[in-house]
Amino acid sequence: MPQKDYYEILEISKDATPAEVKKAYRRLAMKHHPDRNPDNKEAEELFKQVKQAYEVLSDEQKRKTYDQYGHDAWTEQGSGGAGAGGFGGGGFGDIFGDVFEHIFREARPGSGRAQSRAQRGNDLGYSLDLTLEQAAKGKTLEIQIPTWSTCKTCSGSGAKKGTSTKTCETCAGHGQVRMQQGFFSVQQTCPDCHGEGRIVSDPCLDCHGQGRVRDRKTLSVKIPAGVDTGDRVRLTGEGEAGVHGGPAGDLYVQITVKEHAIFKRNETDLLCDVPISFFCAALGGEIKVPTLDGEVALKIPHETQTGKTFRLRGKGVKSVRGQGIGDLLCSVIIETPVDLNQEQKECFEKLQQLLDSDGKSHSPKTASWFSKVKKFFDNL
Repeated sequence: MPQKDYYEILEISKDATPAEVKKAYRRLAMKHHPDRNPDNKEAEELFKQVKQAYEVLSDEQKRKTYDQYGHDAWTEQGSGGAGAGGFGGGGFGDIFGDVFEHIFREARPGSGRAQSRAQRGNDLGYSLDLTLEQAAKGKTLEIQIPTWSTCKTCSGSGAKKGTSTKTCETCAGHGQVRMQQGFFSVQQTCPDCHGEGRIVSDPCLDCHGQGRVRDRKTLSVKIPAGVDTGDRVRLTGEGEAGVHGGPAGDLYVQITVKEHAIFKRNETDLLCDVPISFFCAALGGEIKVPTLDGEVALKIPHETQTGKTFRLRGKGVKSVRGQGIGDLLCSVIIETPVDLNQEQKECFEKLQQLLDSDGKSHSPKTASWFSKVKKFFDNL
């Protein structure tokens, strides 16, 4: 019986790319595999043809020869050496292994070759509380953190001083072993070395074979001016030590700015309430207000109402991202005199009489409010 064309077997065109050849092979090999088609001789034969076609068309030189001479180039006596139906002497187990070898190798980085024992250390987090002054101006602080450090006794190898690790005999240093069950061929982590490829037969007494030990270290952290709650400072390489000589992780210092007794912060602006006397509000004057750089004078114009906000430019917080300096917003709160004696009360009563006697409105907000109330009730 004349052999079927290899391109026709794989259901591809003669100008198909290598990627298209591979894709077609995988699809058809899975479709016709005997495990999916038990006791189906036709599927078994198709599976063999698919394998044979792929062996030829996936090889650039063999494909050129096939395109030129056809099946005559692949007889038992031909130069190709594959054989018309022999598949190089392999059975179904080999064929199935080849199909899934591609899938497993691409799905798992590193499978099919020795894995490195070196592993990067974990990143660490540290919560740092700052005062508003420290956050606004920046500061260099020292912190102590618990961490894993490379064992100095064994230099991170995990082996006792004077000894060395040995290649795992179970996986021959690959870190994985291959399990064959009928047509299935599956790779899994080596149970003896746990994927590391090497065995510590005589572990270091200080680190017990881990290559690292628990430790505490003191670090100097430079806090940039303008940081705020939620910002992070990254210290590269200051995290946990790597395993078996791997690189260390990073340390992330998480910033929290504590509440301030006077100021509240809104990004780069500072807010504060400033109490002033009844007389200062009425007659005007000058008061001292605090800033992060010391006291400054603030002029209060006469007839200032409570809640009035004054802006002091450039007295806020520097932007950590270099976008300038914010402002200080001072909201005045007028205090009502308390603990008045009889004479003081009489003075206020006299003042009230004087204010009422000239026929003017000396309380514009009160007059406006009562006007709105009257209008509200008139519309009911």
